[in-house]
Amino acid sequence: MTRMMKIMAGIAGAALLLSGCGTKVEDDTTPADPDAITTVVDGKLTMCSDIPFPPFEVEDSAAPLGYSGFDVDLMNAIAGILELELVVVVSDFDALQSGVTLANGQCDLAASAMTITEKRKENIDFSDAYYDSLQSLMVPANSEITSIADLAGKRVGVQAGTTGENYTEENAPEGADIVSFPDDGVMWPAIQAGQIDAILQDYPVNNQHVKDDAGYKIVERYETDEQYGFAMLKGGNPALLAAINSALGELRANGTYQEIYDRYFG
Repeated sequence: MTRMMKIMAGIAGAALLLSGCGTKVEDDTTPADPDAITTVVDGKLTMCSDIPFPPFEVEDSAAPLGYSGFDVDLMNAIAGILELELVVVVSDFDALQSGVTLANGQCDLAASAMTITEKRKENIDFSDAYYDSLQSLMVPANSEITSIADLAGKRVGVQAGTTGENYTEENAPEGADIVSFPDDGVMWPAIQAGQIDAILQDYPVNNQHVKDDAGYKIVERYETDEQYGFAMLKGGNPALLAAINSALGELRANGTYQEIYDRYFG
């Protein structure tokens, strides 16, 4: 029996209850024919991602792939189980979360710290959840902003197409100037240059900035019950989706997931 056939046979078992990092997800995927598993490039698993978004995806000249981060390392481990070579393609997050990039066939999946939402499910199939997250508000260390209520008359940066943008639009006070950026790689320099007064986005990313630069602080965290999932075109490749879920479960069971998690989040 080939490695892939063993993977698919495992999917036919009972639903997996995934543990670690607080995630608990029931696998409702159905068994698929191993011969039906295809990728956009034979022998490779092509991952599209919005980079940089530390600590999930960062450029890393020392890494074999040229990129590292929690998502990259986890997907590389999954690719290894599937006996595929991981390829990373930098993509716009808004195009990823809307399903446009996936529909264009540029990649097999999106691994980009993407929150699972009902709206996104209209165009995207998500894997089992692999990370629990929340939102946060980051400001310069000498800022007088202490909460989202203080953003009236202030410029707050958000990333376009994200749940952070949605949260800000729904909760920022009247008079807050919400400024959308294409990605964190543009938004982070903007607050460093004083072009915006605050950033509201996923806590792990803001927390990484605070770790790297003592000139900034997080003043609020928001419990939003968000979970990240790997995204694929809706109905586009159910066999591959099932195989990824099975591989993710295997990585949790053998401790590899926890090792990768501890590497970035301790």
